[in-house]
Amino acid sequence: MEKFNAEKLARGVSRTFQPYVAGKPIETLKRELGLKNIIKIASNENPLGPSKKAVKAMKDVADKVYFYPDFNSTDLKMALAKHYKLTINNVFVGCGSDELIEIISRVYFNHDDEIVMSKHSFTRYQMAVKLMEAKSVVVEMKEGFVHDLKAMAKACSKNTKAVFITNPNNPTGTYNTKKEFEEFLKILPTNKYGVKPLVISDEAYCEYASYKKDYPNTLNYLAKNPNLIILRTFSKIYAMAGARVGYGLSSLSVVDYIERVRPPFNLNKFAQVGAIASLQDKSQVSRSLAHVRKEFKFIFSNLKKLGIKYIDSAGNFFLMYVAPLKGKEVFEAMLKEGVIIRAMDEYELYDYVRVTVGTRKENELFLKKIKKVLKK
Repeated sequence: MEKFNAEKLARGVSRTFQPYVAGKPIETLKRELGLKNIIKIASNENPLGPSKKAVKAMKDVADKVYFYPDFNSTDLKMALAKHYKLTINNVFVGCGSDELIEIISRVYFNHDDEIVMSKHSFTRYQMAVKLMEAKSVVVEMKEGFVHDLKAMAKACSKNTKAVFITNPNNPTGTYNTKKEFEEFLKILPTNKYGVKPLVISDEAYCEYASYKKDYPNTLNYLAKNPNLIILRTFSKIYAMAGARVGYGLSSLSVVDYIERVRPPFNLNKFAQVGAIASLQDKSQVSRSLAHVRKEFKFIFSNLKKLGIKYIDSAGNFFLMYVAPLKGKEVFEAMLKEGVIIRAMDEYELYDYVRVTVGTRKENELFLKKIKKVLKK
């Protein structure tokens, strides 16, 4: 009997498609390395944890788990609409921003479309584009690892269907200003369809950047820019990464088509009620932002004393320059010391590692171990 070969049935693009590689869980590394104590400051999670109100809300629905959740996440959409002073039809939700990026791609990207993005931005964009067999147009960053929005607008052709902008950017932590974003929207050309391309502003870390006076509030541009899609998440400052709650804000026409493709029941019951409760807890954002600003001062002052270069960040993470060592070497050495950070090879930043702001105790341990590894 001939062995079944799944490759013969798979779409051609899937044969060379590489899966996204996330950081390993702490328990897995404990088993692999034989270490008892490991800290993880690699995935830009909030070490303060979620709102107590969110945790209580999730516990309160545990005995109702045998029911399907609301297939439309109606209460969560209503809460987000109220929070942002929009209508419920301006809101869509998904199992993290990752799912939303893929849904948008399935709705809008064809094989002959061009999708513009910046080099060193979130790798999921190129993955989504490749899966739809469209073309990624990658634009070099400006000095200082900042998106060059003018160059990105110039890179748009008649075939451009969308532009991805990560603001603040992951993994560099840099951001584009209000002035830069407004100018970009003005100079963005129309395509062969007679409209401007979709502008997908991925703002997973926007709450952390809110203290920056020149950081753009993209909600102000929605009314005059129906091609704008704003993506946000409860994974970062709201500390609900394990619940996987992403959401988008856009014009009625854009959301209408996204809703046609969005899978029903794509947010479970716990995710829905936890996100609503978290959104209502005003202290969650303020205390988390205050913690990050305080810990950045502590970390950066110590890195300066050690002579270690880093890039200032508007997120809850930062890039650190580790040459003459390579980022992967430092990542592996730090693992042996019980500290998980992130190498940046997939972003072609081979001389850097990305580090998440942890608790004070975690940050102190990180500084102690990085000093040892870099021999400072």
